[in-house]
Amino acid sequence: MKKILLFTACAAAVFAFASCKNKKAAEAPVEIKWTEAQPNLVVAHEGAPEYTLVRKAQVDLASLKQDKDGAYILFDGTSLDGWRGYGKDTIPSRWTLEDGAIKFSGTNTGEGQTGEGGDIIFAKTFKDFELTLEWKISEGGNSGIFYLAQEVMTKDPTSGADRYEPIYVSSPEYQVLDNERHPDAKLGQDGNRMSASLYDMIPAKPQNAKPAGEWNTAKILVYQGTVAHFQNDKKVLEYHLWTNQWTDMLQGCKFSQAAWPIAFELLNNCGGDNHEGYIGFQDHGNDVWYRNIRVKVLD
Repeated sequence: MKKILLFTACAAAVFAFASCKNKKAAEAPVEIKWTEAQPNLVVAHEGAPEYTLVRKAQVDLASLKQDKDGAYILFDGTSLDGWRGYGKDTIPSRWTLEDGAIKFSGTNTGEGQTGEGGDIIFAKTFKDFELTLEWKISEGGNSGIFYLAQEVMTKDPTSGADRYEPIYVSSPEYQVLDNERHPDAKLGQDGNRMSASLYDMIPAKPQNAKPAGEWNTAKILVYQGTVAHFQNDKKVLEYHLWTNQWTDMLQGCKFSQAAWPIAFELLNNCGGDNHEGYIGFQDHGNDVWYRNIRVKVLD
């Protein structure tokens, strides 16, 4: 009997040691690996503005952790590794970590982004995917979730110097908004600038956003041109890229060919020739938080 008890105690000790070791291994930080940057691509379609697609090094997905459903964890609550500023090599200082979330500390300058701010992207392009996350907006706040975005550079017509175009000239935007206080909620048409809407094009219905200061869930599904937005577990809109209907929607919004030629050119061929692009978050001058960010690649 003593031998059996001794064996049991030893086994328990070994199991406890192994569990502790496995726990430490599971909590070890991910070492992000990168692919090599590709040459920039200058695009000059007939009748459209010339622009350059900037192609920096990207995160190697194989180096990221995956959850039980096979989704890649883009943000685990502890590190901004893999994220950088749009058109930059580092994270702008106004994007920080707070209570397991990515936080942008607002400047109250609207879209007049300051040097320590600016939009951010996860440094990997995605094609067919399901993005899930949670977001929380401050009172009177405005932000957005970008997808299929490109890094686009043009020449300043006056100086001839290279400059980055805003991320939204190439990317559809899932609106993030305090619907009760921000004036954008009453602009546009039929509520198409309210939370979870395809900004300035399709309203999110039903409109089921929670009040400022509370967490909302978001899901964006992109598959072979079909796109769907979800908010708090409800599908609120669906549309189809690269169709005549998509072109007509662009012509009827602020990104029309007449109003904004380069935006129309890029959005009409959203995702570029490979139909893939970056996921990003907007600096619109207000405090905003994002957490539990995951992407499931749909083969």
